[in-house]
Amino acid sequence: MAAYTASVTVRLKPGVLDPEAETTKRALERLDFDLDDLRSADRFEIDLEAPSPEAAAERADAMAERLLTNPTIHDCTVEVEPADPAAGATR
Repeated sequence: MAAYTASVTVRLKPGVLDPEAETTKRALERLDFDLDDLRSADRFEIDLEAPSPEAAAERADAMAERLLTNPTIHDCTVEVEPADPAAGATR
């Protein structure tokens, strides 16, 4: 088995109110930043062992479906990369 890091990004679906993003957008506009839209997102980085990147993605997707998201209001994306061996040594 190999070590992987799965990044799960969770966003509200289009049409779902995002008060955090609206407040931040208004604050940025008051600071003279011009932007069309702003959305907030949560990102989870999961270190795991799996036989392949595809298997790691399937496990991370299952975690997202069972706990990290509410499928009624959230969309999510999963990206998998080989784990950085130096990252574990710095903890």
